[in-house]
Amino acid sequence: MDRIRRNERLATMTRILSASPNRIFTLSHFGDLFGAAKSTLSEDIDILRDVVRYFQLGQLDTVTGAAGGVRFRPTVARRDALTFVQGLCARLSAPGRVLPGGFLYMADVLSMPDLVEKMGDILAGQYYAAEPDFVLTMETKGIPVALMAAKALGVPLVIARRDSKVYEGPAVNINYLSGSAGRIETMSLSRRAVREGQRALIVDDFMKAGGTAKGMTDMMREFAVTVVGLCVVMATREPEKKRVEGVRALMVMEDVDDAHDSAHIRPAAWLEEAE
Repeated sequence: MDRIRRNERLATMTRILSASPNRIFTLSHFGDLFGAAKSTLSEDIDILRDVVRYFQLGQLDTVTGAAGGVRFRPTVARRDALTFVQGLCARLSAPGRVLPGGFLYMADVLSMPDLVEKMGDILAGQYYAAEPDFVLTMETKGIPVALMAAKALGVPLVIARRDSKVYEGPAVNINYLSGSAGRIETMSLSRRAVREGQRALIVDDFMKAGGTAKGMTDMMREFAVTVVGLCVVMATREPEKKRVEGVRALMVMEDVDDAHDSAHIRPAAWLEEAE
């Protein structure tokens, strides 16, 4: 095999690291791949770290210890996150988006891979230190953003369902009070999906009173799983007191203009405060 040049190593390492976020790759792995010494690879990593930092592409960390190596974590600078979310707010504030019941039409936004990937990266960036073992969401509209957050965190996605599926095996079923509909609904989760003692990050698309989020929190209690965070794409301002606390939303729906079927939407306070 011909000798691999530095620019070829850098391009390949960038692809490998970015394709598997938050996964640790040992220097031995790259050494076997490129036939290069660890000292040479350490220099390559220093170059990549400077590039990632300069262009604010995320963070490249060196992990010490027996199982150490290097990992890439996608992050979005707070100012860039605010600009991105402001663009979403303008888009979702357009006339005709408010549906009966005060819901907002978001299906087109939640089906665009580039948008949901950016949302997932922003949310995941707030929970790297919490080290969740999986991301939990409720079917179905929250799945795209939750999947992208799970990808950035390098963990599985677990989906709670409204009824159990035969192909998922035995399941735990709980009843919860839907905050939007004000009625009792059922939530189901396969017993094989999670294990006792794990840590969960809950991600959903829309929160009004927080009934579904409370249901997912209660479901995790049934499995003896610790919830390390709860975040949503959109939360309504009213009711101000939700059924759960500590929710991190990207956007807040302030009020509705019934005449134009539009809503006043702004970035969440935690994004604006950083600016």
